[in-house]
Amino acid sequence: MLEAPTNRRDDPRARRYIVDHLPPGETITRQLLVTNRTEERRRIDVYPAAATLEENKFTFGEGRAANELTSWISLDRTTVELGPQAETRVRATIRVPPAASAGERYGVIWASTTSLPRPGGQVTQTHRVGVRMYLDIGPGGEPPSDFTIGDLIPARSPQGEPSVAIGVTNTGGRALDLTGKVALTEGPAGTRAGPFDVVQGTTLAPGQSGQVTARFPAELSNGPWTLQVDLESGRVKKTATGRIEFPDPGETGKPGTFLSQLVTWWNVAIAAAGVLVVAGLTTLARRYRRRILVGR
Repeated sequence: MLEAPTNRRDDPRARRYIVDHLPPGETITRQLLVTNRTEERRRIDVYPAAATLEENKFTFGEGRAANELTSWISLDRTTVELGPQAETRVRATIRVPPAASAGERYGVIWASTTSLPRPGGQVTQTHRVGVRMYLDIGPGGEPPSDFTIGDLIPARSPQGEPSVAIGVTNTGGRALDLTGKVALTEGPAGTRAGPFDVVQGTTLAPGQSGQVTARFPAELSNGPWTLQVDLESGRVKKTATGRIEFPDPGETGKPGTFLSQLVTWWNVAIAAAGVLVVAGLTTLARRYRRRILVGR
């Protein structure tokens, strides 16, 4: 991705994917950079294809599978020839029909190339990379993005690897791609560990619940531990702290006990602004009431 909406320059997702909210009838363009990282000349096909959200995953359609969103997309070039380590730009235009219904659509723009069979082989390999699309359609402003953190479930694999499954519910109106870190503190004798990255790949549609997982070294003791979870999707960030204890190998432990849940300064600022507005309206109402009473 070479372009992002001006109102999303602080959104990490919008710098990687096409993430936008558009009214029916709107048209946007995005520039994509296609790079040949090999030492051979390559013919690269560029095309849009369908995607869906299934089982808390962003799932790509087979081959060039189409959906409503792909029918709105045109590319200034569908095939490029690139020499070794060369790159070029492709412009995608998305035209939303005036009669398009409200809702979020998903897709991907692929850059695909094939490799000839090795000497004596008969298998041709296809290699492709793509840019995801999350396009929300509807009048007015964009639906808010938000989520809550739920249960913290510790476990240990039969091989002794500890992990924690973190419940998440999408309480907003846009799909979420969840990333984050988990840190362990206040363990036996005051030990600490981490932070550790959560396993990426969890995408939640609006209203859906799912889990993200963090895995830890096998030598980590059972604890108990204080666990701090920092999750984010784009500009939305949440933090939760709980107390957990890992079970023996092959078992699932008891859900952690929450110590606190925090939101970002942005959420706090919005809440504070709401309180100030209410307080201001209350003060104005009181002054107005006094004026009426004095007038009588």
